[in-house]
Amino acid sequence: MSTTRAVPVRTLVCSVTGAAVVALDGTVLTLAQPALQRDLHAGVAQVQWTSTGYLVAVASLLVLAGRLGDRHGHHRVFALGALGFAAASTGIALAPGIGAVVLLRVLQGICGALLQPATLGMLRTACPPDRLTGPIALRTGAIGLAAAAGPLLGGALVSAYGWRAVFLLGVPPTLAVGLLALTVREPRPTEPARARADGEAPARARAGGDPLGAVLLAGSLGLLVHGLVTLPHPGEGGRAALTLAASAAAALALVRHARRTPDPLLPPALLRSRPVAAGLGALLAASAALSGTLFVTTYFLQETQRLDPLDAGLRFLPLAVLMVLGAAFCPPLQRRLGPRGTALAGGALLTSGVLVLARLGEGAGAVATGTGAALLGAGFVTLMVTATAAIVRHAPEAHAGVAGGLQQTAMNTGPALGVATAALLLSLVPGGGFVPAHGAALPALALLAALTLPAALALPATGGGRDAGRGDGTRQPGAARRSRRPFCVRS
Repeated sequence: MSTTRAVPVRTLVCSVTGAAVVALDGTVLTLAQPALQRDLHAGVAQVQWTSTGYLVAVASLLVLAGRLGDRHGHHRVFALGALGFAAASTGIALAPGIGAVVLLRVLQGICGALLQPATLGMLRTACPPDRLTGPIALRTGAIGLAAAAGPLLGGALVSAYGWRAVFLLGVPPTLAVGLLALTVREPRPTEPARARADGEAPARARAGGDPLGAVLLAGSLGLLVHGLVTLPHPGEGGRAALTLAASAAAALALVRHARRTPDPLLPPALLRSRPVAAGLGALLAASAALSGTLFVTTYFLQETQRLDPLDAGLRFLPLAVLMVLGAAFCPPLQRRLGPRGTALAGGALLTSGVLVLARLGEGAGAVATGTGAALLGAGFVTLMVTATAAIVRHAPEAHAGVAGGLQQTAMNTGPALGVATAALLLSLVPGGGFVPAHGAALPALALLAALTLPAALALPATGGGRDAGRGDGTRQPGAARRSRRPFCVRS
């Protein structure tokens, strides 16, 4: 692989736009669900499946989709996912009933699973590892901006044109980047690098893949997310426990199978990487803490303080602002403090934000809530950029898609874990659980946020390291010299 290669502009546009559209879709749907329920005369459980079906499909297939990108090209898989996402979104906007909406949301989740790992895989195969931080920070900033704009755009569209307009919002950009991705000639890793990354697996094994491993992993992750989503519902504890037990059984079967197959779906070279494992742990804990905290605080603002949705959203505006602005400061911060120091700072900020919000009482004002939200935003974006860069940078190039799939799996599983934890703990204090200072939910989520600190300690102290370079245990010449220029773009 050339050590002077820069990220093509078309690749960067596809990566950033694809990630932003998926983030936007997740935030606008929540505002559209009440209108969708009324218009289609659906029940609450049916509407719930418009979210659950999508989440289960995405979580089940992210790693498999990344593997497909590694084998057949990330731009091709991204194009398939983006064009399919646009088609599914159009179908939902035209759907005649709730059954069609749920079915198309599952299809949309499958397509989302195809494009999400590719947004990172394209960057990893197109850019030298020591220059990945800048593009990843830009991608993260776009995700933060989309998440912040989602409620405003969604509310305006639903009010003016109805819920169907929300699903049409993402059609033009996904259609455009899907077609654009087809015009990019994808760089491919050399055969020696591929062989090293695959652990010298036989050619026949590499070509055949690992279908049983794919089924077991998809089943384990899908059942896990479904169980976590179901767990907080009243009367669903038994079914959720059975679902989670089935998920654990599938995971154990996957581990047993992986030890026997010559070319497992989850490559040993990737799983043995300490920075990759630490980055995944940090993202899982951070996304769980953030989502659970937002869940509790939103209920507090609307149910206890009786704020309307717009006023409650404005209390969280500092979080969105820090998410967008903080991404720009992550590359220079990593050059100064290194991945370990930057992640430690992010984990400390995130934990502090949860603790500040955990002290909110009935009369808490906008300043206290805004301070906690700002700390949450600054800490989460710092962890997200740093951990994602560590995962992608230290993954072998031939397994960039699997690494991207694991990163997205952590980011999709974490919120389900955080909300399930928060909902269960809220039920323990029926009278005052929605008031953070009187409940157990936010103190527990602060402990969850603090788990990012030991994960951060396992990250490299500097931007170099044993795995930097080609991802195969060697280091590219001049990597230390170029590490001061983390952003590389060419036309």
